[in-house]
Amino acid sequence: MLALKHIPVCSFDENVAYLNKDCSIYKIDNIKSLTRVEIHGGKNPVYAFLQLVEGNKIVKPNELGLNSEAFEKLGVPEGTKVSLSLATPAPSLAAVKRKVSGNVLSTKDYAEIVDDIVNNRYSNADIAAFLVAVGSFFTPSEVVDFTEALSGTKVLEWEREDIVVDYACVDEPVGGKADLLMAAIVAAYGLPMPKIVFSRSNAGSSLLNTMKVFADVDLDLNDLKKQVWESRAAIIGADKLDICVADKIISQVERQCGISTMERVIASMIANKIAAGITHLLVDIPVGLRAKVKNTSEAMRLRKLIEYVCDICNVKVDIAITDGSEPLGNGIGAALEARDIMKILKNEDDAPDDLKEKSLFAAGRILEFDDKLRGGQGYLVAKELLRTGKALEAWEQIVSAQGEKDPESLGHLTRDVVAVKGGKVKRINANLMNKIAILAGAGQYLGAGVEMYRKSGDSVAAGDVLYKIYSCNSNDFSLVSSMIEDEKNAFEME
Repeated sequence: MLALKHIPVCSFDENVAYLNKDCSIYKIDNIKSLTRVEIHGGKNPVYAFLQLVEGNKIVKPNELGLNSEAFEKLGVPEGTKVSLSLATPAPSLAAVKRKVSGNVLSTKDYAEIVDDIVNNRYSNADIAAFLVAVGSFFTPSEVVDFTEALSGTKVLEWEREDIVVDYACVDEPVGGKADLLMAAIVAAYGLPMPKIVFSRSNAGSSLLNTMKVFADVDLDLNDLKKQVWESRAAIIGADKLDICVADKIISQVERQCGISTMERVIASMIANKIAAGITHLLVDIPVGLRAKVKNTSEAMRLRKLIEYVCDICNVKVDIAITDGSEPLGNGIGAALEARDIMKILKNEDDAPDDLKEKSLFAAGRILEFDDKLRGGQGYLVAKELLRTGKALEAWEQIVSAQGEKDPESLGHLTRDVVAVKGGKVKRINANLMNKIAILAGAGQYLGAGVEMYRKSGDSVAAGDVLYKIYSCNSNDFSLVSSMIEDEKNAFEME
């Protein structure tokens, strides 16, 4: 037995165990590379990669060190006597190998893969191998099986509600910022909208970060239910909730290695909604040259797949194919997006029309899940709820219930990016604008991002400001400033 020691190292969700080279309890002379081990001593075993250390500074010969992730999962205090053994490969890895070879997996295979991931039997490398395997091809029936496995057995029940609605966008940076406006409008109408946010991408535009500007997002499931019943909507993060656990683990690896397919996005998106107890779902498929979905043909293929999966999973779905060619609103970054949202809710004259119209269109489609409204009425009802201030009242109630925060300041380091020559803005590259926002610190700091002063079709003169960069950190500001010369083509002129 070895004495447990916490090694305060974060390894991005990879469990790591540290053993002294002079340990006499376990034979380590033949270990030449990272070895998967199983650690016993807590309520459940923990799987980790073993690393050998020299000297006694990190761990002594009679100690076993665990990094922060593994130590937390084992759940026992330092000094506890623990043991370790070589871990056998996860049983479902055989199915992953069959998938790599081009086979179609069964419902049972996907259930076992997800179970092994939930129980931490997969390393990050194993998950990456699985993502590569399903990235090569994914049949519609496999997407259904994977979706059902990801949704898990813990599903929120909304006993008092016949209709529970939500909105999802297959391209989060393009469509995400309309979510909060829709929640306000839908709540004002009276339909329940519990929005549990499972982040799938690294983006300067993040729904959850924007909500953090307004209120606390770390509600538990009981508080979520109470708020939805009282305020009709809530927007919270999923990280601390014990639903769709496998999907969170897989998504973390996706963000690290950049491996993702639309089939995987669809499975994740629908599984998350099933777990949240959503009965009626509007799915937005933005199409554009710089969006994830480049053309209408691909959008129609995805539409059919989403309809098929939702039909099998008993979720009523409406699908909107929208224009995703340019960024919505004036800001990219949490505080800037929050400012856009409040201008729209307050009906201010300089509110961004494109974001407003997208939100009214989508909210109207959601309202039409109510049989009391005929087709086309939803938009008019949504517009009236916004015009009369009822949407603003509903939003203020949502924010107050979640714990309102003090206003967030914009980054103090700024730079104006100006037009080199006069002309008309032909198009704005959404991907490049998002990249610039990330370089400026958006996604890490709520006050960082970019504010756009021009839209497509606007005439500009040489020297006019196209957009302003906000940074909260001098290193981010230096980086984005050094890169900006390469990114001036974010605004294409004619």
